[in-house]
Amino acid sequence: MKAFIQLMYQTLKVFILFTGFTFLFYYGMMWVQQEYQQYQRYDEPQGAAVKVANMQPLNEQPSWIERLFLFYHSGE
Repeated sequence: MKAFIQLMYQTLKVFILFTGFTFLFYYGMMWVQQEYQQYQRYDEPQGAAVKVANMQPLNEQPSWIERLFLFYHSGE
């Protein structure tokens, strides 16, 4: 009987630790998500920033071979 009580006590300890660490991990992830949600990723650039533009004319479509090479190059 004493062995059964010790087994139940050890099982309860493991369950409480697991539950506690699970809640700690969950709320830690929620805190990190909240911090990054408020982070401004798209601020105006400062200094000598240069706007990047596509040099290909808009009315000209690439040939099928160019599109194939682009497909292989980008891996999409």
